[in-house]
Amino acid sequence: MIVYDLSCSDGHRFEGWFGSSADYADQKEKGLLTCPECGSDAVDKAPMAPAVPAKGNTAAEPRKETAQMASGEMPAEVKAALETLAKAQAKALESSTWVGDKFAEKAREMHYGEADEAPIHGRATKDEAEDMMAEGIAVAPLLVPVAPPDELN
Repeated sequence: MIVYDLSCSDGHRFEGWFGSSADYADQKEKGLLTCPECGSDAVDKAPMAPAVPAKGNTAAEPRKETAQMASGEMPAEVKAALETLAKAQAKALESSTWVGDKFAEKAREMHYGEADEAPIHGRATKDEAEDMMAEGIAVAPLLVPVAPPDELN
């Protein structure tokens, strides 16, 4: 199962779960991907930003597979749950420092005792995230995409 952060042409960001990258490409080509907020079918992948929890010596819980809604109206309960999740994540990020593309470097420094542990968030490639997890560094993608501070209006 692959999780992609997606965004529509109006800038709405949301998450999509796919069986493979080919499934994503097939659904995109057939116009089956739509924005749950505005219904736009102009949907593309958005950059993802993994996050390091405050405690670096615990293993992340594996994600469970869930179904992806490709089109249609989002139920009110789901929309409310996503809004609650977004608010909770925003609250957690208030005490976290944006480290941008230096995420892997900073996470390793904390893990190996070269820097004090502190909550951080930033950007890492899939390979960097997998390498960090193989080293025992707890990383997780943010459930709600965030814009880097230098890209905000």
